[in-house]
Amino acid sequence: MIHHSCDCCGKRIDPEQQLRYVLRMEVYAALDPLDVDGDPDDRDHLEDLQEILEGLDDPMSEESGDDIYRQLRFDLCPDCARRFVKDPLRREPLKLFGFSAN
Repeated sequence: MIHHSCDCCGKRIDPEQQLRYVLRMEVYAALDPLDVDGDPDDRDHLEDLQEILEGLDDPMSEESGDDIYRQLRFDLCPDCARRFVKDPLRREPLKLFGFSAN
């Protein structure tokens, strides 16, 4: 039998007594279009493709790939799922403090 626990609070999730929620997230770099000077038809697309293919063979490109795209998956208990949906970026605790605008 597979046992699940909440990735947030660590509680065991009993499938007979409570629902298990799956949270899937994607984090990726926003790549804005390049502002290329000159005529875009002057670019050497084969050279660009060659650079991309060479980068795939580079072992360092796998490590830097996490900086560009990550896919995450978490199991959550009902309480943690409710808290996440209510405040996904955890901004609520910051509002409790009354910082001055020095």
